[in-house]
Amino acid sequence: MDERKRDSIVAYLRRRMQEVGIRPEDLASAIAGEQSKHTEARYRSATGDTWSGEGEMPQWLRQAISAGQSIEHFELSSKAARTVQSARAGVDWRDDPFAGTPLARGQRQ
Repeated sequence: MDERKRDSIVAYLRRRMQEVGIRPEDLASAIAGEQSKHTEARYRSATGDTWSGEGEMPQWLRQAISAGQSIEHFELSSKAARTVQSARAGVDWRDDPFAGTPLARGQRQ
């Protein structure tokens, strides 16, 4: 798109926004709200991988479903997602008896 056409469209949109009573701040907050809504996790794996439910299904979820697991098993409510994140943040791993062992690193002996 050439610069003249772009400037014309921007001027038209500003004029229409003023006619309707939309301030640039209103538009910015609406866009920010939409972006945060889209990024919220809707599915979570046991390892912490997440997917918002939009776009292509991630490999970890495809594999779990093809192995017989239901997608509902991974579904989160927004409250549950916040609870999991806050619980992980408050964990004190200093007293973990398995810390530093192959078991903690997920390695088999």
